[in-house]
Amino acid sequence: MSRRGANGPDGLVVVDKEAGWTSHDVVAKARGLLGTRRVGHSGTLDPDATGVLLLGVGRVTRLLKFLTALPKTYTCEIVLGTETSTLDVSGEVIATHDMSSITIDRIEAAAAALTGEIMQVPPMVSAVKVDGRRLHELAREGIEVERQPRPVTVHRFVIAPTADPLVVRAEVDCSSGTYVRTLAADLGSALGGGAHLRELRRTAIGSFGLDDALPLASVTPASILAPAVAMRDLPAVRVTETERAEIGHGRVLQRDGRFAGPGPWALLAEDGALLAVYLDHRGGTVKPDVVIAPTSGAAPGPTSSPDPDRR
Repeated sequence: MSRRGANGPDGLVVVDKEAGWTSHDVVAKARGLLGTRRVGHSGTLDPDATGVLLLGVGRVTRLLKFLTALPKTYTCEIVLGTETSTLDVSGEVIATHDMSSITIDRIEAAAAALTGEIMQVPPMVSAVKVDGRRLHELAREGIEVERQPRPVTVHRFVIAPTADPLVVRAEVDCSSGTYVRTLAADLGSALGGGAHLRELRRTAIGSFGLDDALPLASVTPASILAPAVAMRDLPAVRVTETERAEIGHGRVLQRDGRFAGPGPWALLAEDGALLAVYLDHRGGTVKPDVVIAPTSGAAPGPTSSPDPDRR
C-alpha cells in the first residue's frame, strides 16, 4: 500500500502494542518485519500499557511530530486508596488511605473538576527533561526533582463503577502531553486520599483507532499505509502540477482560499500523493516544513482513508 522509493518503503503502520513491550522494542522488531532501518514511533507507550502505537516508515519518520501532536484516547482502571512510587501498578506502594466511604457520585464530580484546561505536574517517570536529564533517568537513580506544572487539556474524563468499590473504569480524551497516571493520582488526591493507575490502553491517536491497528506479529510490508494516509488528520490542499514542481524545490507558495484555518496543511498532488506539509508564513504565504515530494515518475501509493513523553 505504500510507495516504495529507492531507499525502501515510505508510510505508516498502526500497531496494537501488547503489554511487556517497550515502544523501542516495537520499532526494533518492525525494522526486521518491514525490511528497513528507517522506522520510528510517535507517542510512547509504557511497557505495561497496550494499544495504538503509530510507526513512521521511511520519509514518514520526518512527519511523526504531526502525529505526536494529535489528541489521544485512553481507557484504564483507577485504584483508589493506594499510592505508588510510579503512580501506576508497576511501582512500590508508598501510602494507603481508607476510601471505602467514597461514593461513585463523588468520584464523578471529582473527575468533572479535572476536565477542561488544567495544570499538570509531569511524573518522575516521564521523559520530560530537567537540566538536560530525562526525569525517568533521574527516578531510576532515586533522585526526585521539582517539576513545573504544565497546561494540558482533558476533553473528556468519564468514570464507570466496577464490582470493586475501590476500582473505577475511566475513559479519557486528552491533548498530547497529558499524563493519565497523573490524572489518576490527582483524582485520588481530590477525593481526600490517593490512587494509582492500571490496565492503561490507548484506543486512539487522532483518527487512528484500534480498528486500524494490527498486532505486531501480523505486520508485513503490505501493512504500510501511504504517506497521505499518515497525514489524514491535517487539512488537505490539492495543488496543481506547476505547484508540485515548486514544492519539490521547497518554495514558498501564495496562501489562497484553499488554505483554511491556521495550518499545518498536507499538500497533495492531483493524483493524491503526499508532497509536503506546509506552515503559515508571513505576507500571505505558506512555507514548507517537511517536503517528501516523490521523485519524478514514481507511482504514488493509494490515499484511502523526537522521543515523546511516556504516559
